[in-house]
Amino acid sequence: MKTLTLGLPSKGRLMEQAQALIEEAGFKIERIGSDRGYRGILSGLPDVEVAFLSASDIASALKSGEIDAGITGEDLLREKIAPDAQVADAVLRLGFGSANVVVAVPDFWLDVAHMADLDEVAQQFYASQGRRLRVATKYLNLTRRFFAKAGVTGYRIVESLGATEGAPAAGSAELIVDITTSGATLSANHLKILDDGVILQSCAVLAVRKSAESDPRFQDFNKLLARKLHH
Repeated sequence: MKTLTLGLPSKGRLMEQAQALIEEAGFKIERIGSDRGYRGILSGLPDVEVAFLSASDIASALKSGEIDAGITGEDLLREKIAPDAQVADAVLRLGFGSANVVVAVPDFWLDVAHMADLDEVAQQFYASQGRRLRVATKYLNLTRRFFAKAGVTGYRIVESLGATEGAPAAGSAELIVDITTSGATLSANHLKILDDGVILQSCAVLAVRKSAESDPRFQDFNKLLARKLHH
């Protein structure tokens, strides 16, 4: 039987919560080599190997086929794999790591409350400035899909490598797409979320490649995690 590879977060709060849930569901995670090893086994299921990766790398590894299933943020999964890609999908929302991916604009843009308003501003901005609105974000694909669906075209993406919420104040972008839990950091940077600007209500998810979805080992793992969540 082919080994089934499960990707788990290698560090941080997401790792702690994912491992706690898995162990509460009746499995034991054992790292191979040392406590900091990047491989492990999942006792309770035969021929299941664990790969410890960053949450972002788990999404990438699902897309490439390096792993069969994994726990990561839905925002990262959807950034790497479009919902209609038929490569991998989220099958279980785990209820932790909740945050929203949002479109936020300067709070002094009083007449801008919706994506349709943003399209008008983009047209006016191009007419007066001769260039497109700049959107700072780490979520290039989520942004492009959401803006296309909303009919907003007069913009260009500035890839953010640091604190995205500071981009408008720094003059490197006019607005942002970023992830937020409470909105407090956005407010502190004088930004507001558009009324229809929530791109994704994200949380940690169990995701699986389509090729492994019917594997009995994965189905058992999914079923026991689901049972634990619903009790």
